Amino acid sequence: MNAELYQMYRRLNLSDSVLNYCSKIEDGLKERFEAIDQIAEYNQMKVIAAMQKNQLSDIHFAATTGYGYNDIGRDVLEAVYADIFKCEAALVRPSLTCGTHALTVALAANTRPGDEILSPVGKPYDTLEGVIGINPTPASLAEYGISYRQVDLLENGCFDYEGIRAAINEKTKLVTIQRSKGYQTRPTLSVEQIGELISFIKGIKPEVICMVDNCYGEFVQTMEPSEVGADLCVGSLIKNPGGGLAPIGGYIVGKEEYVEQCAYRLTAPGLGREVGATLGLNQQFFQGLFLAPTVVAGALKGAIFAANIYESFDYPVIPNGSEPRYDIIQAVTLKSPEAVIAFCQGIQAAAPVDSHVTPEPWPMPGYHSDVIMAAGAFVQGSSIELSADAPIQPPYAVYFQGGLTWYHAKLGIMMSVQKLKEAGLLNI
Repeated sequence: MNAELYQMYRRLNLSDSVLNYCSKIEDGLKERFEAIDQIAEYNQMKVIAAMQKNQLSDIHFAATTGYGYNDIGRDVLEAVYADIFKCEAALVRPSLTCGTHALTVALAANTRPGDEILSPVGKPYDTLEGVIGINPTPASLAEYGISYRQVDLLENGCFDYEGIRAAINEKTKLVTIQRSKGYQTRPTLSVEQIGELISFIKGIKPEVICMVDNCYGEFVQTMEPSEVGADLCVGSLIKNPGGGLAPIGGYIVGKEEYVEQCAYRLTAPGLGREVGATLGLNQQFFQGLFLAPTVVAGALKGAIFAANIYESFDYPVIPNGSEPRYDIIQAVTLKSPEAVIAFCQGIQAAAPVDSHVTPEPWPMPGYHSDVIMAAGAFVQGSSIELSADAPIQPPYAVYFQGGLTWYHAKLGIMMSVQKLKEAGLLNI
């Protein structure tokens, strides 16, 4: 690090000890970072190829209003997504308000009263519990007679194949596979692992619908779950594929018949994909998608940097500093609420937006405990931007993700170390 850059970091209130310590960790990561850049380059070419194949033009950025009939930009955007994910159809809309909404649409559209949903990877993310009806919630799938069961992962994080075989029955209509860890300290699933699981499930019941919650995983590998047998793949545009530019939105990609069902649920039976104005957002959706591979690469570098730093302080981290990466999330078990709060306050202090705000735990709707969230983002709640959140409950793990650039992710992690040091929770 040259002297001029060093002084810039000092002006951002990082101490000499933190800067020197973190710089030594960074020096040992060059080979890992080169491998990430190679994946990003491949995915960048994949996105460009899809845009060129569908003859993307500035006419596709035009706004539509009202019903949104004949929105050619929307149609091209969905064709581009289908090509990138190598599947038959896509639904990419600003009216899919978040990842949980996109998952809800996919689940509700492709199940009927009397059907059963199975999760073979344990409990889903907290906000999906009300959707399914694990927590009694008005308008949940359970209220419509759709039941749910789950098979937990084994203690070593592997699939319980015998348990899954026993759980699949005549009512099993849809299997939902959450790729990322959520608020758990289990490993994230690779595309290859997801493919093996889907193959096993289809071998037992070929007609079952296999849906993957792909949030936080897009562009981390050179393949997506839709390339290894997933019938549906679902995610949020304010995570990886929006590239930090999408201000709202979600996507559902997969087999034509299942995506069509989702369109009917999102709008209305008989209308489906034919309606839905894009309100001038198409350019941001396209441009964010174009940037997404390199943005995801920066977030991955930040996650690896965080893992190596906190591992060196003997905090448990998942994944560890040397393991392969299958999503952008880094879990760090900090062992105390004070450490979790200090970490999140460091992330907030590094933000370009609301850096002067001090995050505190609060009873956030949809969660079991108080939650602290740090996110000084240009788009509210955007998880591809630098952010960290954690439930204030044992084992006091914090979940760090994002960074539109590697340099911002790096600053955030160093600032988290600084705050822990200032709180007397780290000795450097």
